[in-house]
Amino acid sequence: MAPWKIERCTVEDAAVLARNNMSAFWEDPTWVLLWPEGTTREFLIEQCAKRQAHNMLRDREHTRHLKAVDVNTGSVVGYSRWILPSSHILASDGGPQWHEAQIPDVSNDQKRSFEESALSAQWDTRSGPSSMDDKNYVVMDRILTSGSYLKLDYLAVHPENKGKGIGTALVAEGISQSERMRLPIFAMAYKAGLGIYTRLGFKEVDRVIQDISQWGGVGVYGAYFMVYGTVDG
Repeated sequence: MAPWKIERCTVEDAAVLARNNMSAFWEDPTWVLLWPEGTTREFLIEQCAKRQAHNMLRDREHTRHLKAVDVNTGSVVGYSRWILPSSHILASDGGPQWHEAQIPDVSNDQKRSFEESALSAQWDTRSGPSSMDDKNYVVMDRILTSGSYLKLDYLAVHPENKGKGIGTALVAEGISQSERMRLPIFAMAYKAGLGIYTRLGFKEVDRVIQDISQWGGVGVYGAYFMVYGTVDG
């Protein structure tokens, strides 16, 4: 038995997901370039926590959220976010598709409170590096408009838990759902996560490699566009 289980997220997970996600992305030197000099990981965790619940409640129709939970400690050790195409937001019974991963709704008062919290967050990136994904969005849009996909929009495993198969388990859960819905999966991957996708049967359909010296970094920023399954045009 795996030492973790895959579950639906709730707004009560906001703070722990902020720590998991920001800690994961802080390991990426290209991502760190987005932030003003002097920004710390703890500062971003604090600001992300203010935004997380509001973000999780946005577009509940299309968006699904999963967490990996350590069965011994109850700690959240990984997270993934998925986006359904409009053609697949409803199940055959008329209810939400993949309802097991849909964030439970909250009251209007809670929504207003979460929105106020999100607006109070300091989330301003540097102007130059904020354009580093412009070319990636062009490729992504081209692929996503070629057919209907289940999109893996976000995958994060805390650095302390990397290499344990948690990311693989989160992606595998999405694969199980995509096969049930007869949908291919699209993901924009980074070099650190390529192994997960290739092991699970994803195929690279395009890539964008950019020199990050233009934003003050060293090396390259690679985005790898991965597809699992067959696309019906």
